[in-house]
Amino acid sequence: MLDFRLDGKLALVTGSSRGIGKAIAVAMAESGADIIGVSTKLETGSQVEVAVTAAGRKYYAYQCDLSDRKSLYAFIEKVKADHARIDVLVNNAGHILRKPAAEHPDEYWDTIIDINLNSQFILTREIGGRMVEQKSGKIIFTASLLSFQGGINVPGYAASKGAVSSLIKAFANEWARHGVNVNGVAPGYIATDNTAQLRADEERNKAILSRIPADRWGTPEDMVGAYVFLSSSASSYINGTILTVDGGWMGR
Repeated sequence: MLDFRLDGKLALVTGSSRGIGKAIAVAMAESGADIIGVSTKLETGSQVEVAVTAAGRKYYAYQCDLSDRKSLYAFIEKVKADHARIDVLVNNAGHILRKPAAEHPDEYWDTIIDINLNSQFILTREIGGRMVEQKSGKIIFTASLLSFQGGINVPGYAASKGAVSSLIKAFANEWARHGVNVNGVAPGYIATDNTAQLRADEERNKAILSRIPADRWGTPEDMVGAYVFLSSSASSYINGTILTVDGGWMGR
């Protein structure tokens, strides 16, 4: 029987206060893992902390502004000092800013690249490097359908997620031999804060739904099985792969 349990593991999940990140943290706790939750606005007693502790697991809350390099390194130093071993890293935190390419300002580009790409590279290098030393670990990036496509009005986001796709493979190529699995999950169109603007646009919403064979927007809970699987020993021979969880979008 394949083992999808995460008992005795410690998982670090960025962007864990809401949406997909919150659902991941709760599902991993329900699968047996203790959780390090990271968010810009995470507070003690949050909904995700309540849900994790209700599952009988420990929850460690950290705040970090992933767009600020000083804040990022301060967080890394503290979390490594607090926890000698981290078994799972989920690079989930992300941001999106919408404006046509010809009008897309430098500050939009810089913010998105810092959060969606630079911080994820640094976190993976620093946390994953310890996994290499311990000869064991699971790293999962939240990719996107725009890891494969260009999107509309989101050039910075598309660039960041395309780069994440290559980063997954680059880390996997070096670290698979050391027992560290590096993979990604590409959510389809999921009903979260990031997609509220699209869902509110009647024309775009209709066009999106017309291409999804499942004929509905996904939910954060639709995503969690892929993350738990890639965090478990059942995925021990999977490296450098991106699993699409998209209701069939990429099959059209």
